[in-house]
Amino acid sequence: MGNQLFQEARQFVEEAKQQLTSESIDKAKNSLSSAYTNTTIAEKRQLRDLQYQLDQLQ
Repeated sequence: MGNQLFQEARQFVEEAKQQLTSESIDKAKNSLSSAYTNTTIAEKRQLRDLQYQLDQLQ
C-alpha cells in the first residue's frame, strides 16, 4: 500500500502544479512537511524533488 502521507503529498503537489494558486501550493507544502518525518530515505529524496518543483511555481 505504501506511505499514505507520502502519496497524499505527491497528489497535492500535482494539483498545485495544475491549479497554480497560492492555496493549492500552501496545501502541498503542508502535506510535504507532514510526510517528511515518516518516510524512508528514498521517499525523502522524492519529497525533496517535489519541494523543488513547488519552489519553481512561486
